[in-house]
Amino acid sequence: MRELDVIVIGGGAAGLFCAIEAGKRGRSVVLLEHQDRVGKKIGISGGGRCNFTNLHTRPDNFISANPHFSKSALARYTPADFIALVEKYGIAYHEKKLGQLFCDGRSQEIIDLLLSECQASSVEIRCGCQVMSIERADNESTIDERFRVEVNQGSFTCRSLVIATGGLSIAPLGATDFGYRIARQFGLRIEPPRPGLVPFTLTPEIQNQLAPLSGVSLDALVSLSEKREGTRATAVNPEFRENILITHRGLSGPAILQISNYWRPGNPITINLLPDEEFQHILGDHQRSETELANLLARYLPKRFARAWCELFAPSRPLKQYTQTEMQRLAEALHEMQIVPAGTEGFKKAEVTAGGVATGELSSQTMEARRVPGLYFIGEVVDVTGQLGGFNFQWAWASGYAAGRAV
Repeated sequence: MRELDVIVIGGGAAGLFCAIEAGKRGRSVVLLEHQDRVGKKIGISGGGRCNFTNLHTRPDNFISANPHFSKSALARYTPADFIALVEKYGIAYHEKKLGQLFCDGRSQEIIDLLLSECQASSVEIRCGCQVMSIERADNESTIDERFRVEVNQGSFTCRSLVIATGGLSIAPLGATDFGYRIARQFGLRIEPPRPGLVPFTLTPEIQNQLAPLSGVSLDALVSLSEKREGTRATAVNPEFRENILITHRGLSGPAILQISNYWRPGNPITINLLPDEEFQHILGDHQRSETELANLLARYLPKRFARAWCELFAPSRPLKQYTQTEMQRLAEALHEMQIVPAGTEGFKKAEVTAGGVATGELSSQTMEARRVPGLYFIGEVVDVTGQLGGFNFQWAWASGYAAGRAV
């Protein structure tokens, strides 16, 4: 039986960063990872270039049942702090757009940085390590209560146990419900996990119309059509101006992934197809024209999309044949195109898992379970989910740092 100060379960961004901070403070730390190597999700992030933070990180970039929970950790470890670490290792990076920072090279550079920091902090990493059981160690003294962790490589005890096992997204990289099971074992409440940053599927009727347009991308403003009871959004009416992508299964692209964090089944989404135009004015300028609606739309939208939109929402005919009322309705339909997604593509295609260990169970200062001293939850396993663009990595660094300074 090996006695340690800290055991971190999970070798992703949050787990590695927590282990580093704990090691820096002289704690004896072992990190357990069930895969054959750490950082697999880091490796594929950002198209292989790792969108490691966002310059504009604020608490309102995150959703949670408690939108205030992330404030403390985010304030204590900022994007500037991680950028300083990146620069310390001479890793070249660039801002792609909207504050999103990417490596110029490969994501492996961030993994190597974390591994170097682990080595410098005397963190022991064990891969291929399957956790068999976790329980409170038998001890008559409640002052020094320890956890006993049985793994396929032996037995350990520790004063501080950190769960950094992520969520259910991207199962091929080893995602499991382990963190939720441990939380429930110790009586902690879970906000129901659901896919986040995920493409939408569509009803057969709409999908059949849009299927020939698979691969078409267009700039749009996407928002929720209404705020439903129980929606865990931090904004009254979240909206995102980025590209949407039509796929053979439905809708994807950055704007769609963003709004998916806030969407609930049965809720319509609104797509403004012409966010920079006042289409009713354009129609008014052509009210006596022989030009067909589809041809006019094709000046502003991809031609194939313009024709498919007319087939779905407004059969095309010469503009002079539309009444003023019809033109007004056409403009509204283009600026407020409503679609009720059939669903999402699920955890297999989701970039993150929304929901998780309820923030009311944890200290926002340390990430420690309020009712189970010595037990910590960090990263994606917690009910804090960032928007697309490096925010989830920043939450990993910040929550890992908060716990690492406390264990």
